[in-house]
Amino acid sequence: MLTKRHVRGELTDMAEDKVKYSSGGKWEPLVGYSRAVRAGKIVHVSGTTAIDSEGKVVGVGDPGAQTVQALSNIHRALESVGAKLEDVVRTRIFVTDITRWEEIGKAHGTFFKDIRPTTTMVEVKRLISPELLVEIEAEAILN
Repeated sequence: MLTKRHVRGELTDMAEDKVKYSSGGKWEPLVGYSRAVRAGKIVHVSGTTAIDSEGKVVGVGDPGAQTVQALSNIHRALESVGAKLEDVVRTRIFVTDITRWEEIGKAHGTFFKDIRPTTTMVEVKRLISPELLVEIEAEAILN
């Protein structure tokens, strides 16, 4: 889609620079959101859980395994909009049991040990399904 922008007294055509990605999950159309949106050089990835491509929870009872699956899902979402893990500058981790932070942190570290984005881990009362123990958001900036 082309939009018009006023630049120094001239009207110029410029392509709209917004790309959306849907993982095909059942919640996206119901709630009305995208898994990831790239707007210019900024990429936002919605809260992502350990749901596999068949809609099943991976790692029931294991927050480390759920973190790995959620970050794998985030990695796929980033790639779909032209980004990569190395572009991530921030993650937010929501957990249902903060006492298990080390398992979650170690799993996060397997993806981001050398990238080292800023991160926050917060305990929440519950997530959308009782089987889910971890939900992660990510933000990336393309170079």
